[in-house]
Amino acid sequence: MTFASKIINYNKSLAYKTIDGLATSVSVMNPYQDPYVLKVSSAFYNQYFDDTHKRKLILGINPGKSGAGVTGIPFTDTKNLKEIGFTWTKEESYEPSATFMYNLIAKYSGPKKFYQDFFISNVCPLGFTKPSDKGRTININYYDLIELLTATTPFILESLQTQIGFGINTSKVFCLGATQNYQYLKNLNDAYHLFDEIVPLTHPRYIIQYKKKEQQKYIDMYLGALTS
Repeated sequence: MTFASKIINYNKSLAYKTIDGLATSVSVMNPYQDPYVLKVSSAFYNQYFDDTHKRKLILGINPGKSGAGVTGIPFTDTKNLKEIGFTWTKEESYEPSATFMYNLIAKYSGPKKFYQDFFISNVCPLGFTKPSDKGRTININYYDLIELLTATTPFILESLQTQIGFGINTSKVFCLGATQNYQYLKNLNDAYHLFDEIVPLTHPRYIIQYKKKEQQKYIDMYLGALTS
């Protein structure tokens, strides 16, 4: 099986029932339950991963409702998806983290070269939302609520072990989020020895939100880490 077929089969297998014990206020985002999202994301993976090359893994936190929660592709919103040649006819989305990542990918010689070397996923492959105090639907991270963290840990471990089986070079993993996401992944890795080394990187959302004028500096830092 190719790397792409393993990803696609895994995405098809993801289901709400995979995670038990969620708080009643928390909703799970599973974009792959939408046949259109599954079709477009599968086309993306067949375009860039239709081989058996080993790749290094880049892990975000969990999908957000404007990025992978819409497209099914981590750190890819509909704007970036269309810019690299894929048709998208449903609702549009914009994710600042995706903008940073695609600026990075462009500097890396483009998506063909980048995705030949790296597979982007998340520590938790499903996303989560809850109502805010003002009644809006907001993203939450898997570690934001202790009951959510407890409920998702077995699922997270299983999903990482499965994704390693896609053809991941486990000598080094890159963790987007140098504080809570990194600490959680480090603790999990200390217990289960999934990777030889974890490299923490500042999360793209923080960069775009608070350090946008220094974006090029962070792109250079990422490139240095990814190519070292």
